[in-house]
Amino acid sequence: MRNLKLTLSYDGTDFSGWQLQPLAATIQGTLASAIGRITGEKVLPQASGRTDAGVHALAQVVTFVTESSVPTENFQKALNDVLPTSVRILQVEDAAAEFHARHCAKAKTYRYRIYRGAVCPPFLARYVWHYPYPLVDRAMMEAASFVVGEHDFSSFVAVDPERRGEDESVTKVRRIFSSAWEPIEEEFVYTVRGSGFLHHMVRNLVGTFILVGKGSLSARDITKILVARNRSAAGPTAPASGLYLVNVEY
Repeated sequence: MRNLKLTLSYDGTDFSGWQLQPLAATIQGTLASAIGRITGEKVLPQASGRTDAGVHALAQVVTFVTESSVPTENFQKALNDVLPTSVRILQVEDAAAEFHARHCAKAKTYRYRIYRGAVCPPFLARYVWHYPYPLVDRAMMEAASFVVGEHDFSSFVAVDPERRGEDESVTKVRRIFSSAWEPIEEEFVYTVRGSGFLHHMVRNLVGTFILVGKGSLSARDITKILVARNRSAAGPTAPASGLYLVNVEY
């Protein structure tokens, strides 16, 4: 038995997220099928976290156990030969038996891209949130700093009735190590690094920061929203297209 660690990148636009679904194309299902074609095994690869429908990854980490005799160094080419071009294996490594992509993760970095130009190039539209309206950049930069540290992010977690029972006992406390906006040419880019992230947390933060940029909220209102621990206190969920899982640390 071998425990293999994969690092992969994917364009999430045409997928219904990471998690396997019986009647939808997902990253997990697509990868499991590709592994099965190579090894003849039925496996369910485990990722560092579940990305939502339309969300992209630059370096997602995945683990799976195999009895296959295929050499580790051959897995990358073999998988890329059968996977769709929207999913690429960047690296394959042997990992210790106890290593798990999700349980062993110490930190993750996400990035959100907003395109500010009047007309969004068609080849960029799948990978940004096109927002050509006035924003006060400095206010959004200030607002981002208020989420750094350890906080209860209940106000920024998705309300999912189907998962309410299983989520009620789970802590919503997360530690954010860095949180910052940066203007890059015609884009305004948000980068956040933390110990972990809740369902829709980054997209809900971005949607709330947009309200600060519009003047509907002040930067310091972020602290009040955190204290409220109520999803209705925060802003709307930003579109999935602008979000990327950048990397996972172990």
